[in-house]
Amino acid sequence: MQLGKYAKVNFINSEKSVFFSALRANIDAYFEKNKIAKTGGNKLLMKACMMLGLYLIPFGLILSGHFSNLQMLFMTLLMGFGVAGVGMSVMHDAIHGSFSSSAAINRIFGASLYLLGGNVYNWDIQHNKLHHTYTNIHDMDEDITGKFILRLSSDDKLKPIHRFQHIYAFFLYSLMTFSFLWKDFKEIKLYNKMSKTGIVPAFPKKELGILILTKLGYILFICVLPLFVLNITFGQWFLGFLVMHCTAGIILSTVFQLAHVVEGAAQPSPDEKGNIENAWAIHQLNTTANFSGRNKILSWYIGGLDYQVEHHLFPKISHIHYPAISSIVKKTAEDFGIMYNNKYSFMNGLRSHINMLYNLGHGVV
Repeated sequence: MQLGKYAKVNFINSEKSVFFSALRANIDAYFEKNKIAKTGGNKLLMKACMMLGLYLIPFGLILSGHFSNLQMLFMTLLMGFGVAGVGMSVMHDAIHGSFSSSAAINRIFGASLYLLGGNVYNWDIQHNKLHHTYTNIHDMDEDITGKFILRLSSDDKLKPIHRFQHIYAFFLYSLMTFSFLWKDFKEIKLYNKMSKTGIVPAFPKKELGILILTKLGYILFICVLPLFVLNITFGQWFLGFLVMHCTAGIILSTVFQLAHVVEGAAQPSPDEKGNIENAWAIHQLNTTANFSGRNKILSWYIGGLDYQVEHHLFPKISHIHYPAISSIVKKTAEDFGIMYNNKYSFMNGLRSHINMLYNLGHGVV
């Protein structure tokens, strides 16, 4: 980027904006013809209960104290899958407002993020407002900017250690949810800096209180409670805590990385005036990739995030509809001569991501 950090970025190609109008009309026609709501409804509610159960039931069994240390360790692994499942299939839709047509229900299920150690306000700003608007733009999209010993953007400085990032990256990915404990506090300073140019509001004092109280609540819930009711050492608890968070972290990080840090996903830079010479919707197609294929079980578990193109274009539509509308998005894109980037399987997407890590680490892109 040629501008200073956190300057405003605008998408200015109005001629290309007709694509999204046509696409939106096609998508609306699908929902009207089939007389279905764009939100998740009862189907998603049932899924949410299952994912929350995958997290909370093993925790309850651990707290019962009726199991061996090895069995409890296995349950923390299940909890990790539950944490990732809640993140991808419950809170993600809810904070986007696509879980339910009821704002209250969206707030309730969005608050499940507090049970994972995260913060709703920060997620809304970082993910919904910044990542979804300025996808793959350096300094604007935290998902690719300034990562510890990781170079996920071609605009980040290349360091010698990056040559090995395709090897050690997944270890760092496993720490994603673990980092919630301190990262959310760092965001306060970042958002206050960004607020000077009006990109996001300054961090509200009310939210600081919520942040502190919910972090304390999470520590009491997941840290203090097991140590209080179980006859285990701190080291045994910490091992279980790490297994849970590392399992959740590597699942969540890998799934999200396969959407944007893959071959064919652009990382455009604004010009000296802060403009991106493209329409926003086409920018989303250029910077996002699917890895959707025939694995319906995987797609169900990861909350339809193998259909990231559809999600980035229509975040207010629940993920349960993405498989059905993907053919509409693909055809409309093809009609307008726009690339629809799909790796067609998780393994293809993973290979493409590893290739991208290697290329970024060696200064190839």
